[in-house]
Amino acid sequence: MELDLGFSGSAMNARELLSALRATPLATAVPENATVVYTDGACSGNPGPGGWAWAISPTGTPNGSGAEKPSTNQRMELYAVIDALRSLHHINSVVEVRSDSTYVVKCFTDKWWQGWLTRGWKNSQRQAVANQDLWEQLLAEVVKRGPEKTFFTWVKGHSGEPMNDLVDALAVAAASA
Repeated sequence: MELDLGFSGSAMNARELLSALRATPLATAVPENATVVYTDGACSGNPGPGGWAWAISPTGTPNGSGAEKPSTNQRMELYAVIDALRSLHHINSVVEVRSDSTYVVKCFTDKWWQGWLTRGWKNSQRQAVANQDLWEQLLAEVVKRGPEKTFFTWVKGHSGEPMNDLVDALAVAAASA
């Protein structure tokens, strides 16, 4: 399976993607000067009308949001991160993605992607990885930016964290529009 990275006319198969991600180890500590982006996805019903959003901390701008109908919450969580990284392609600094989605964050912190790519997009139960189309896009964005310049941090949802509350509200509004 070829994966279009959307730059320089190149395409990458799962083996090449795995090699590219492994070639530059993920750093473990987020630098203080990292650009922090919060992301969230929402769905009214699952599946149902979905929305996603992202915003740069601490001001909430720039930001982005969108919708997909019908969708699932997991798809919307992924769309938010993909759009944020694509929108921030011009920022050469380290980016820290903060998300209340363990689905998104654990892919990177627990290196789920390694198993998926090694097993040909099968999960640990040997079933097809859900949302493979979006995971391929997200992994490609991480490769383009540089794994050493992209961090993922989990934040508790609905806990009064202002930036997480902002992206949640934006995602819910997008799903309702």
